[in-house]
Order: sequence, then structure tokens, then C-alpha cells
Amino acid sequence: MIRSQSVRGETFTFTSMADLLAKATPLRSGDQLAGCAAASDAERAAAKWALADVPLTALLEELVVPYESDEVTRLIIDSHDRAAFAPIAHLTVGDLRDLLLRIAIADDAGARLAALGPALTPEMVAAVSKLMRNQDLIAVARAVRVTAGFRTTVGLPGTLATRLQPNHPTDDPRGIAAATLDGLLLGCGDAVIGINPATDSPHATSDLLHLLDEVRTRFDIPTQSCVLSHVTTTLGLIEQGAPVDLVFQSIAGTEGANSAFGVTISLLDEANAAARELGRGTVGNNVMYLETGQGSALSSGTHLGTDGAPVDQQTLETRAYAVARHLDPLLVNTVVGFIGPEYLYDGKQITRAGLEDHFCGKLLGLPMGVDVCYTNHAEADQDDMDDLLTLLAIAGVSFVITVPGADDVMLGYQSLAFHDALYARRALGLRPAPEFDAWLARQGMTDESGGLRDVAVEASPLRELAAGVGR
Repeated sequence: MIRSQSVRGETFTFTSMADLLAKATPLRSGDQLAGCAAASDAERAAAKWALADVPLTALLEELVVPYESDEVTRLIIDSHDRAAFAPIAHLTVGDLRDLLLRIAIADDAGARLAALGPALTPEMVAAVSKLMRNQDLIAVARAVRVTAGFRTTVGLPGTLATRLQPNHPTDDPRGIAAATLDGLLLGCGDAVIGINPATDSPHATSDLLHLLDEVRTRFDIPTQSCVLSHVTTTLGLIEQGAPVDLVFQSIAGTEGANSAFGVTISLLDEANAAARELGRGTVGNNVMYLETGQGSALSSGTHLGTDGAPVDQQTLETRAYAVARHLDPLLVNTVVGFIGPEYLYDGKQITRAGLEDHFCGKLLGLPMGVDVCYTNHAEADQDDMDDLLTLLAIAGVSFVITVPGADDVMLGYQSLAFHDALYARRALGLRPAPEFDAWLARQGMTDESGGLRDVAVEASPLRELAAGVGR
């Protein structure tokens, strides 16, 4: 359906739902690269105005990616809860924004937003996010309550969990152990201790899984480990009896993009079932760790939708959350600035994207985290990351990624340091996941308020962690 909107005497026409959603998106370089961005601020304003008047039902009828040729679209449509949708079926996108902001300040906001989530498709959530200011995204996301558990519980109010990411360019066990020790001593690792391996070989992945499991069991650390190899590698290692806690996979919002990652929904279902059967969790059995990122479909040339029209990267990102929601994961995070300035040009675009992704993921019922990050050729710096971390912590982000010195020397990008998470917890009165928090206290590492004590490294029992590793 063609839609038009006039702004100060100039009329702008939008040829499809995908075109309208793209033109209404805040400026970002990826949409400019794809050729679907608004050409001016006036056109963007007109698109937002027109989008606000779109009935939610239209987003069920005018599909941005065809049902017949895309299994993500089929998952979205076939799993949509029509009974939950019925009470809001009369709303427009603008009405939905107003409803969300009203609910966010209600005493029962958490329960009401949780009930609303199944009624919404990713396209509806993406659409409403385009009408919201940053503070709107923060206010609603903060009111949403989503928890998941394995050996720790993530997403509880008043908590901020962290992934401890001890990557090493050659998977050197001593380097990984040293980075793990560094992170644990600074109170990180309650969401997961997760390694991006330098090679995806089953042998290397198995060695790293055994290393992390030995560290965890030796010190009785209530956390989960993950080696971020391809899902097929992890499935094979499960069959061989390797100590697999979580199954990792990158996912995207189109069937073509997922095919580029070498996965299908049925394969992910198989991995989810296999890991659950192991029964290694203690407080829950959410076993999937999924990563996403705006621009992933565009980077593989799989961003085209109905009639070959490009779909904006934020809408496609939100569609990936349908896949994630289907798998009931422990962790989902958007690696927000990782792909580079071709997709998110500067600190302003990265900040906006991080807030959008977090809002959309939580509203769709996901335990949502963010890798607050950028590449060195982007127009961004660590001050931008400090700002985004603070905003996300206020918004109730489930977890963030932390690496030694904020510099991932294996992946070659900038993220958050371990002490950055300490800053956010201290400044905003947040604690680690409760099981991990209690472990830190038992180790004598934290005081009654949850703050780290000034403990000499030499006196810590964790000092033994790095002793003898790899020798």
C-alpha cells in the first residue's frame, strides 16, 4: 500500500511497508549503504508521521520479507499469539507507543508488559521503536522484567551481570587463565565465561571447554561456560561427552542471513534440545547463547525483502529476536558496534542502536544484553561507550561484555573493561547475579554492600587459577 505525508508543503510518498519503516529509521550509515534511508530530515519526519498512523494489523498483512520464501517470516506469523493480540488489534503504531509509555509508569508495569509481549511481532516492535526518543526506549525497557537461569539467574531487577571474555589470539591456555583470573578478581563472569576461539576446530573447542570447566569446578564458581564455536561443532562435542554448558550461535533476521551463518531454525532446535538433555544447570535449564547485530543481513547481501526492496537493518535485527524468542535462551546480546562504521558510523548511531536493540529484545521477552563496543575505524571512542553503558544500566540491561583493558586483542575491537562494570554497579546500586554475588562474598572479595574489598592478589585463593595451566 502506497502512503503519503506532507510536511511544510512538500509531499513524500512511501511505496511499501519496508520503504516506510526504512525512511522512519533514525539516520544510520548501513541504511544509506543499502539505499533505503531517508534522503532528508524532512522525509524522515514525514515517514515517522505516516508510520504513527499505520494500524498494527497492517504489519501482519504487509510483510516486509515474504512468507513463502523465508522461514523467519513463517515463524513470526505462525507463532503469533492472536488471542493476546486481540485487545490491542485496534491500535496504530502511534497508539502502541502511547500505551507502552503509560504502562511503564504503572505499579504493575512488569506484569502488563510481560503479557503484552506475545501479542507483538518484531515488525510491530521495530516500528514503535522508530517513534520513540532515547528516554522512551529506556523508560519502557527498564519496566520490562525478563529472567532466565542456568547456574546463575540473569535479568533480575537491581542486577547487572557480565560476560567475562578471556579471548586470546592463539588460544594459549595461560593467557586465557590469566584473563579469567583478572575478570573474576574484579567481580565479572556471572552471565558466562565465554571464549571466542581462534579456530573453530572441534579439538581446540574441546580443549577450551575442558579448561573452563576445570576452572569452574575447581573453585566451585556458580556460572556457566561457553566456547563460541559454530553450533555444529558444539553439537558434535555434546555427542562426544564434552562439558558443554551453553550452545552459542550467531543468528539474523532473514533465512538467507541465517544460511550465511550456516544455520536453520531446525538445526538450532536440535542443538537446544541436545544441551537441555545434559541437565547441567542448577537454577534453570536455559541453554542457548545467541548473538546478533545490526547490519548482519546487509553484510551478507541477504537484506532484500518483498519485491526485492531493501529492508532497514534495525527491522531485520528485531526479526532475529523472533528466532531467539523461539529458543528460550539464557543470553542474547547485540554486538552493537562490532561490524563497523559502514553500518553504524559514529558514537551517536551506536548509542541509538544499542538502546533500540535492548528495548526491542526485552519487549519481545528476551534476557537481553549488549556488547557495548566499537571498531577503531569508527567515529567513536571510549567516552561514547561509557555513555551507552550508563544508559543501558539505567534501562535494566541483563548483562554486558567485559574484556581485559576494554581491548579484545583477538577480535580486534574495543569493548568494556572489567572495571567499567564495577563503575556501573557502584554508581547505580546494582549487584551481580545473586548466586555469583554470594560466591564473591564467600571468597571474602566483597563487603556487605557488594563492593569489592581491597584484597591482595597474592592472598586470594583464585591466584592458583593460573598456576600450572598449560604446562
